[in-house]
Amino acid sequence: MEQIKILVVYDSLSGNTEKMASCVAEGAGEIEGVTAVTKKAGYVTLEDLFGAQAIIMGSPTYYGLMSSGLKDLLDKSAQIHGKLSGKVGAAFTSAGGNATGAETCLLSILEAMLIHGMVIQGRADNKHYGPACVEAPDEEAKKYCRDLGRRTAELTLALSKGKESV
Repeated sequence: MEQIKILVVYDSLSGNTEKMASCVAEGAGEIEGVTAVTKKAGYVTLEDLFGAQAIIMGSPTYYGLMSSGLKDLLDKSAQIHGKLSGKVGAAFTSAGGNATGAETCLLSILEAMLIHGMVIQGRADNKHYGPACVEAPDEEAKKYCRDLGRRTAELTLALSKGKESV
């Protein structure tokens, strides 16, 4: 079986979202058969998006929305609309405080992924839309980030195995 590639894309000014991205990639990399690559949004190409089986995006929360750096990448991804269909997607964010729009930021990222036809990794018991933390990630936030990486890798592998039998 071919190695699964998970692309962890992030935008970060303070470094908080970058720390979360590292934990997400660490969790994904724990799964056998998976390689996780972390890249800052401004350096991600359309080929990077197309070449990954899963894409996990992280952004700081600005006024309840994703950063302009991540939004710019998603705007450019319209050039490959339809080519990300079936890939797994997930999201995470860091915010400046409680009740400052983290969930709406996550939903704005996931909305773009759904429009691309991606399969979204959610969570039933907590942090439904993806990990969110206030400022720098504490140990609990890091745990949720690693878990997001692992669960996304496992879902991607399961879907990949299903495609092999078709």
